[in-house]
Amino acid sequence: MGIQERERKMYRPLRRAGLEVIPDAVPDGTMPLVSGYGPKDIVGGFSHRYETPRLVERLNEDWHDLAVSSGLFDHRREFLVLLPHGTYTHQAVLPKNLHYGRRAPSPVWTRVRLLDRWDIMGRGAASAFLGIRAGHPGFSMMALDSSLYMGCSTGEIGVDVRVVAHPARSENILQYLEWYAHWDYPRADKELQKRIAAWLAGRALKTASCSDR
Repeated sequence: MGIQERERKMYRPLRRAGLEVIPDAVPDGTMPLVSGYGPKDIVGGFSHRYETPRLVERLNEDWHDLAVSSGLFDHRREFLVLLPHGTYTHQAVLPKNLHYGRRAPSPVWTRVRLLDRWDIMGRGAASAFLGIRAGHPGFSMMALDSSLYMGCSTGEIGVDVRVVAHPARSENILQYLEWYAHWDYPRADKELQKRIAAWLAGRALKTASCSDR
């Protein structure tokens, strides 16, 4: 996808939701995926059922309060969002929307800045990059220094947001990444497996170097 197409199809909808994309600015060493965490890894979060009055407004308020209190933003209100690669959207990569045998490109971390006017749970979710539709968000976010991960999922009865502190230190997450990197399955995401394996190898070298000092 060219620069102009990316601007029109991705950057512009995200800007309307209050996120300014900062291209090619993801910090080196960012873990490519956060998954497999357990209850003990979760340090905060909230849930709202779909029948909650003023649902989008409540979701936005609680998301921002949690992001500020947990340290998702840096001093410029910048952070990372996991976005579908290319022209795919979050909605398009849902399993029910993919034909058998097809696999969407791996999602990638993208650096963004929160603007003064924003609507993550409304316009953001409706853009199909941060959810399915307004009030039905789904996304992964992380602090620039990888000290905090925030995941949002849309379930059958409501919306759940969870925060994990220092995901790169979680044994549950590391075990999952190790398993996925070596998962011998035809439909496994080979590109993502390579990126995870490279990150794990880099982490092991850094750990070994620190222990030798």
